[in-house]
Amino acid sequence: MEVENAGERHVVSERLLTIPNVLSVLRLLGVPVFLWAILAEHDGLALLLLLFSGVTDYLDGKIARQFNMESRLGQFLDPIADRLYILTTLVGLAWREIIPVWLVVVLLAREAVMALMLVYLKSKGQVGLPVHFVGKAATFNLLYAFPLLLLAHRDDWVGDIARPVGWGFAWWGVVLYWLAAVLYAVHARIVLSQRTRVATP
Repeated sequence: MEVENAGERHVVSERLLTIPNVLSVLRLLGVPVFLWAILAEHDGLALLLLLFSGVTDYLDGKIARQFNMESRLGQFLDPIADRLYILTTLVGLAWREIIPVWLVVVLLAREAVMALMLVYLKSKGQVGLPVHFVGKAATFNLLYAFPLLLLAHRDDWVGDIARPVGWGFAWWGVVLYWLAAVLYAVHARIVLSQRTRVATP
């Protein structure tokens, strides 16, 4: 299937075994290990898994676009892996009182809004929306913020440096995360209005 994005045509295949899909599966397999590591206070392993998640998140998208390996499975797995890492990190860091509860509430509220939006779109016959670069930028910022906020928990010079940088990424991530939700809502309204015009004789 071909989809058009920003004036470019990309072929979205039905292939399952691709390098980007393997990377996405590895990221998903790392989620329960990461949650155990963060709750058990094995911070070194948790940091490595967060870094692995950030690197593979970048690589799977880059490889998919560069070598025409975009697939339906990849489009399904990638956002799930992103959200699971964000959710498990929020739970782990909040449980250990490294991040405040309000940050968890703000990010989970955005996820709830997106879930309701997708349910509404599905009820109208529209299955999902294409990933927006603002949403990916928000995810990158949050995935950079979380390991830095974990390091900020240290009582040494590393923590002193990581703290302001981590919160800088976190604030940008929150703002972009909600901005992406607004853009998805605008996109959804445009898509639905176009479907209505097509359906109306």
